[in-house]
Amino acid sequence: MSRRDSMSSSVQEPPLDFSFRSIHVLQDLVTEEPRIGQRPLKYSKSGKSLTQSLWLNNNVITDLRDFNQVISQVLEQPHNLAWVDLSFNDLTSIDPVLTTFFNLSVLYLHGNSIQRLGEVNKLAVLPRLRSLTLHGNPIEEEKGYSGVTKADRTTAEVWKRMNIKPKKARIKQDTL
Repeated sequence: MSRRDSMSSSVQEPPLDFSFRSIHVLQDLVTEEPRIGQRPLKYSKSGKSLTQSLWLNNNVITDLRDFNQVISQVLEQPHNLAWVDLSFNDLTSIDPVLTTFFNLSVLYLHGNSIQRLGEVNKLAVLPRLRSLTLHGNPIEEEKGYSGVTKADRTTAEVWKRMNIKPKKARIKQDTL
């Protein structure tokens, strides 16, 4: 199977789901059993997951120490990692290790303890990052944080043009 074929097939694989497992350190992923979803997980001959999605939400993870090492032990193609859910943990910063996964397109960090808005700048090197969640972090209180992306503003503007009639047209209809 070519690299392209393996990448496209793993996109459709269910996530490797370690959510709600009370995980404190990432090394626990090696011995912990992932949650069972509606679709069965697929594994390579070496016993590693073929997915591109890793869910670690609702645990008690405080740092991403050994992330690369652990991911290499549980994923067949860690370089293809596209979706990481680290929401509702105890992270206080955005670990630079996340910036080494250039295929990362979805990163959920909401409900953590990230305090500095400058932490987000680290993610600028991720060319495919399309969805980033940060709400529920202390950075919401920092000046300059809006939580609204340029894409959100564009979508809202298009919706507004399509769905809101100009005032003059509304007034004419109201008088008829």
